[in-house]
Amino acid sequence: MSWTPAEDEGARMPMARRHPTPFDVRSAFREHGGSLLGYAVNALRDRPLAEDCVQETFLRAWRARDRFDPGQASTRTWLFSIARNVIVDVLRARARLPLLGDDAELEHRAVEAIDPLERLRMLEALSVLSEAHRTAVVAVHLHGRSYQELSDATGVPVSTWRTRTFHALRALRTHLEELEDSDAHSR
Repeated sequence: MSWTPAEDEGARMPMARRHPTPFDVRSAFREHGGSLLGYAVNALRDRPLAEDCVQETFLRAWRARDRFDPGQASTRTWLFSIARNVIVDVLRARARLPLLGDDAELEHRAVEAIDPLERLRMLEALSVLSEAHRTAVVAVHLHGRSYQELSDATGVPVSTWRTRTFHALRALRTHLEELEDSDAHSR
């Protein structure tokens, strides 16, 4: 991903159209590019395609930079929202392509298939958690580690791991409900 906009693009925009806090694509890429790439790789399970999605995310953000309002959302939230739309577009395009392979391979793929949009929603929800909360949920609910194992490995008390997990799950539930509500309103 070597694309970067020309430095003087924002300078050519009339002052009346510029937002008081301009969107700086270079610093946004430095700060959030890696997180967006991880998000896209997890959603798509295809690194080259994920890199293309991140590039498309920043291209769309740059094109819409005059509509960015830091009062409505942080740069990270805005970029993840754009990335989610890019990934959904890619998944829809991928779903329209016919599957190629022999019968055994196609049957194996059908057994493993999960709803990619559901996976994307969960990844997005996990990305809004703090690092400590995300670590707790992933360790306990995805990797099956006990609170005691976490405590022994990190030196953090069991009660702290329980509290982090409780608050993380509550935040996940709230975020997923908000996503569901926004999806229902957009239909």
